[in-house]
Amino acid sequence: MTRMGATAVGFVAVLLWSLLALFTVGSAPTPPLLLNAICFSIGGSLGLIWVFATGALTQLLQISWKTYLFGAVGLFGYHALYFSALRMAPAAEAGLIAYLWPLLIVLFSGLLPGEKLRLGHLFGACLGFAGAAVIIGGGGGTGFQAQYLPGYALALLCALTWSGYSVLSRRLGDVPTSSVAVFCVATAIASWCLHFALEETVVPDSAIGWASVLALGLGPVGLAFYVWDIGVKRGDIQILGTASYAAPLLSTLALVAAGIATPTWGLAIAAFLITGGAAIAARASLRS
Repeated sequence: MTRMGATAVGFVAVLLWSLLALFTVGSAPTPPLLLNAICFSIGGSLGLIWVFATGALTQLLQISWKTYLFGAVGLFGYHALYFSALRMAPAAEAGLIAYLWPLLIVLFSGLLPGEKLRLGHLFGACLGFAGAAVIIGGGGGTGFQAQYLPGYALALLCALTWSGYSVLSRRLGDVPTSSVAVFCVATAIASWCLHFALEETVVPDSAIGWASVLALGLGPVGLAFYVWDIGVKRGDIQILGTASYAAPLLSTLALVAAGIATPTWGLAIAAFLITGGAAIAARASLRS
């Protein structure tokens, strides 16, 4: 597979993740850890089927436990934070803050060997953080409400977690993508244990709720990880990171189309600032 081909495969994950907020809202009132557990059980099971079908089990036995721990912590941390953020703050606004991760990937990737940051990357970063500031300052349409600040903080931690995981994954380029199946299974086990210890069991109360959970497990919390792993390890991580700026805009449009988010000028400005830096940052990556 060529580098650009792998980058294109990785972008499939971005398209799937643009539906993450929509399906998360649809899965209510399922608590975050239980949602984590169910979705990763689905995604992990699909991965194991693929592992056994392709005969990749021998490869998995040769991988260090430290690698499995890294992958499980990355997947568990990101989604536990994301699901919690969308339960504690308006979905569109919290989702946009969480989608600062493409911007952070571009910034963090400058620390990798052979990569460097350009002025365009930094300017795009400033635009993205300005969009987040608009949301936190009440420009998203809800007005400033302190009750949402914990949710926004979790969304920011979510962005930091996923960007850090994605960039560090680049250092694990020799680890096969089939290992993601083990990451998912380990995340599911941890989520089940923590759910029973900390949460009350509340399952979806409608067909739409169960359909949303199933869709999460198959797509944004399933297939997306496998294609993303291929992209960040074999593709152009800066182009992939900047192309990922499409995710916050697509995610917001999906929420508005579904009637979950109300279209306002503040929300549009925030989405434009967070997404708009993509053109400048992507141009800088392509030039480099």
